Amino acid sequence: MAGYISVPTLEANFLHPVKTIFDVQGSSLEGGRNGNGESISMEMTGGGIVTATYEDCLIRDKEQYEYINMLGARLNGSFRYINVPIITDWFGPFPTIGGLPTPIIGGITHSDGSLFSDGAGYSQATVFGQLTAAASLNAGQIQMRIYDSSRELRMSDWFSIYHPVKGWRAYRYWESEKLGEGTQTVSGASRAYKEYRLAVAPPIREACAVGTRLEFARPRFVAKFPTGFTLPSVVEAFFVTQQSIQFVEAF
Repeated sequence: MAGYISVPTLEANFLHPVKTIFDVQGSSLEGGRNGNGESISMEMTGGGIVTATYEDCLIRDKEQYEYINMLGARLNGSFRYINVPIITDWFGPFPTIGGLPTPIIGGITHSDGSLFSDGAGYSQATVFGQLTAAASLNAGQIQMRIYDSSRELRMSDWFSIYHPVKGWRAYRYWESEKLGEGTQTVSGASRAYKEYRLAVAPPIREACAVGTRLEFARPRFVAKFPTGFTLPSVVEAFFVTQQSIQFVEAF
């Protein structure tokens, strides 16, 4: 059985991609054409496959060359996996801090006000959610609460769920219905929440219980290289290389 859990996460910031592309492909089957010559499409029960492309990663430092070499060694052949972040920092429902949307805050101290010996602190997501109703396998609709969001869940946002067997899986909603709002004590802190019913795609990859956490800050999915794609070690003149990396959801 493939191992979807306990896999490393791609260091997205370290790769400096010029552009990132995220999509869900192959969501339907065609069943021939009708009398008007139009194809008839049917949605697949399991939905499509999440895909990602990190385009023109700027590879310049020695450590970046080493990292690219490791990714090729690990993922070429499409039988090992890595968690791929979906970069939604700019448009997600995050608070603005210092003039910038902030999905994650850092520098959080210990209870006595001290930091770690290297000057670093804890970090945590500014916005998160949880299910308020159980979701079955292949469910296309969920009911959830989102905490401390800076706006309504309007048109669509990516989020991810860590499943005990399937690992990290990414979803996005295409329709939302607000059910209410209020405050709730979570981990000893009072947090404002909004509750929604969301129509999601792809469908839920593994059954989820009430209280399952939803991550909106850097959502991610377990992925592999698509069939036929390899990541070679490339060195160009002047020691600046641009490489694009493709991923597909792992099954």
